[in-house]
Amino acid sequence: APEKEACETNDAEGPEALSDLCLTQVCCSLDALCSRRADGSMCLSWALLFPQEVVDQLLRKMGTKGILNDTTVGIFRNCEELRLRRASIRFCPVSAEAFRLALCPHRLQELDASWVSGGLTGADIVSGLASNLECRSSLQRLSLNGLHLDWESLMEDGGTHVGFSSLQGLRTLSLANTDLTDAVLEDVCSLPQLESLDISCTVVSKLTALLDCKSTLKSLIAHRLRQLDMSPTGLFFVFSQLHALRHLDFSDDHITSDDSDGRDGDETVRQLLEGIPQVLPTLVSLDISGRKRITEAAVRAFVEARAGLVFMGLLATGASSSDVLTSQKNLKVTGEANENQVCEALRRYRDRECFTREALIHLYNLITDIDTPRPDMLKLVLGGMQSHPTSLHVHLVATACVFNLTTRDLAEAMPISLLSSTVNQLLYAMKTFPNHQQVQKNCLLALCSDYILQDVPFDKYLAAMLVINWLSRHEDPILQRMAVAVISILVAKLSTEETAQLSEDVSIMKQLLAIVQQKAMVGVVDSTLKFALSALWNLTDEMPTAARNFIECKGMELYEEVLESYYGEPSIEQKVLGLLNNIAEVEVLQDDLFEENLLEHILGLLQDSQVEVGVRYFAGGILAQLASRPEAWTLSAELLTAILKQLVCVFAFNNSPFFKTGQPSGVQLWAVWAIHLVCSQNGKTHLETTVGSTWVDL
Repeated sequence: APEKEACETNDAEGPEALSDLCLTQVCCSLDALCSRRADGSMCLSWALLFPQEVVDQLLRKMGTKGILNDTTVGIFRNCEELRLRRASIRFCPVSAEAFRLALCPHRLQELDASWVSGGLTGADIVSGLASNLECRSSLQRLSLNGLHLDWESLMEDGGTHVGFSSLQGLRTLSLANTDLTDAVLEDVCSLPQLESLDISCTVVSKLTALLDCKSTLKSLIAHRLRQLDMSPTGLFFVFSQLHALRHLDFSDDHITSDDSDGRDGDETVRQLLEGIPQVLPTLVSLDISGRKRITEAAVRAFVEARAGLVFMGLLATGASSSDVLTSQKNLKVTGEANENQVCEALRRYRDRECFTREALIHLYNLITDIDTPRPDMLKLVLGGMQSHPTSLHVHLVATACVFNLTTRDLAEAMPISLLSSTVNQLLYAMKTFPNHQQVQKNCLLALCSDYILQDVPFDKYLAAMLVINWLSRHEDPILQRMAVAVISILVAKLSTEETAQLSEDVSIMKQLLAIVQQKAMVGVVDSTLKFALSALWNLTDEMPTAARNFIECKGMELYEEVLESYYGEPSIEQKVLGLLNNIAEVEVLQDDLFEENLLEHILGLLQDSQVEVGVRYFAGGILAQLASRPEAWTLSAELLTAILKQLVCVFAFNNSPFFKTGQPSGVQLWAVWAIHLVCSQNGKTHLETTVGSTWVDL
């Protein structure tokens, strides 16, 4: 997936922080800056005492750049000069041994090891941290979301029990999406300073252990507890005893549950809403999104009874439309009743696919006819896509939202960096869901923007390949037109090396030629034909391999027919002649142009003063290239003489100078006229009508 840090786009465009630039440079230069230990791990060849905050930032930057692994994390074994306090190895492939050697010696205050791959388990982390006596008291925040805890593997350590309770300084613990059990929860709840606990999407069946920390627990996140086996009365009792609780999240996944799932939880929520304010007296935040059988009346009663309430989660409850929710100035709400509620849902539920999907659907309905640039909304949509890179449901709606937020001239008001990250995410979606037509269509619609294609930096080679691959599998005329338009512009933006790589694929040439033939058979002049011709023209520019592929794919025969069929259509003739001019520049391919009918037709275009100047420019260029090598001429001498004579007649105006260097004067005159033409065109006009390599040797 694209870098996870890409979502940190600022609302306002501005230069990247110097510290970020320096850290990025360090990440790119690790091989040069490091030596290797016997076990293959990296060690900085020299190290000054780094500022502590910079060390934390370096570790995080290595993670977001995708280069943090068992080898590179070795630089942090030097805990004298590189002192970690707030460490993040989120999503990184780090093994238990590498973790023990590189991170456990540090006096950590925070550790985020969520979704780590490489076989590292929760038990490995807890035992490793507990082995450092300083860590036992210094560590305050620990996130192990998405890990296999493997608690059974924890053994007695010198006669002392090792568990979460060994980390006596812990105040915040996140264990969402783990195999947390009731027994482990009991160990967790024995922590003397525990203030915040996330047990979402776990298999715990009882919450009675929470009573052990009722005097310290301020925040409980218990989203989607599907194995919970407690009566509404029992649940309500536990919650009512948490006297210090300020935030309670007891939301549920409304998409995957049926009417019977979570019924006890729903009833508990009803009791909480309708209960007296003395229950959970310090509560200022309640999230019950996704819960069923919630009434607006119950919500109203709850809000009116609690003046200090600052947040209410009501997405997918059907109860977010009450006017009492908008009358409270300091109250933030997630729901679907208005724009603020939907955007708040996208902000708060970024890591929850079910709610992200729900909020995106409502956002799409809100922005169908939007005419005001909303970079804040685009940033939220991008965040949802990046958080759920493999979710078809999220990308199906999100890509449609991207199109609505960037269509027409809306994109031009967006920060470039935000658009760049968004386009790269669209490309990731095209690559991840190649067979889903609607996702591909949404991405094409968003890409089909002159501003985005011309001015926004992104991987244009990847984009060209993805669109070309899509084109080979679909024949929908509307989507075909968009795809060919995108390809045409992208090919012109590629580097020489990328164009050469693209040109080696004969199938690309065949696809574009097939489109030209399809249009030419019915004689239409439309944008699809023009874009296909432009793409072929750009593909063969200074690319002998592509020019040869064109010839071998019977392109010459097709283009001769097109020239005859579209006589008098300068927008078509110019593109056809532009490609033939590219072939004429390749000496070894010039023989394929020595076809008498073709050259006579081109000569006729040159002679006709009514023909547009761009068409005559390329007609003259082709003839001048071929006539510049009289020794290689294979047709009649009369035709060569006629060509040279006509070149002189057409281009010998205003006493234009020419040079006597062995070339026929008509060839020299065309070259001088061509220079004059190009230099007299403004930038917009000559973008497509000039080819820099057209000059013949003077």
